[in-house]
Amino acid sequence: MSDPVDIRKILTFVRDTVQGPLQEIAIEGIKAGLEAGFFAKKHYGTTHKVSYKGEIDLVTETDVESERIIKNRLKRIGAAEIMAEESSLDSSLRDGTFWIIDPLDGTTNFAHGFPFFAPSIAYCTIEPACFTPLFGCVFIPCLNELFWAVRGLGSYLNTHRIRTSSENRLSRALLATGFPYDIHQDASEVISAFKEMVVRAQGVRRAGAAAIDLAYVACGRFEGFWEKKLKPWDTAAGQLLVEEAGGRVTGFKGQTYNPFVPEIIASNSLIHDEMIQVLKGFSK
Repeated sequence: MSDPVDIRKILTFVRDTVQGPLQEIAIEGIKAGLEAGFFAKKHYGTTHKVSYKGEIDLVTETDVESERIIKNRLKRIGAAEIMAEESSLDSSLRDGTFWIIDPLDGTTNFAHGFPFFAPSIAYCTIEPACFTPLFGCVFIPCLNELFWAVRGLGSYLNTHRIRTSSENRLSRALLATGFPYDIHQDASEVISAFKEMVVRAQGVRRAGAAAIDLAYVACGRFEGFWEKKLKPWDTAAGQLLVEEAGGRVTGFKGQTYNPFVPEIIASNSLIHDEMIQVLKGFSK
């Protein structure tokens, strides 16, 4: 188990590192992520009331309460609309300023007692044809790891600057991926893409939390990540983490990415073109 999170130390570091209008955004966003994460950790390993949004897409009462915790802290910060997984009726790409929130990424893990889950929070602006993430954080409470980034100021794990890995060969890369919630309806394309990649990489991991996968690309634990059919709250924070750590994020053909695009490749940038060559045929 990692050392306990020193909240005071982290918030002091953020105040010293981030100046201007994004300071309040970062501080309140981090406080919201920590509070929701600690709440989830408190209820981890207990019996949960589970309901289903799809055949294998579940939600627990902890997801709902974690979202309430985050929204209550952020609803007056940044003059932004809140787009959140459990309560937003409209998750379409549209202009404005937004908090994009996944209160508990990895709900299936959480419900089964697998300690790989995290709240994910992003603050962004969207203008015609331009998505700009300004702040993002992903907090893994069971590991006491807070990943956060502010546009132009880098990515951090607690109070330490992080960078993507320096591996430049796909054959030596450890990758991550995930499977969409409708895989039971048609698994052929997802499995085909997995097959093409697994024989080219050193290894592929599938742990079921895209926000954490992206954080791990940012800090160099993974060289790359790919997935299809994700929602905006799955990748909005992670995109900024990767980019501010020196990585690259695109669609399967190398096209400009934003969290409303239904396919993502994220990498340390050094193996990115190799990943595109493998996955471009699976782009819609």
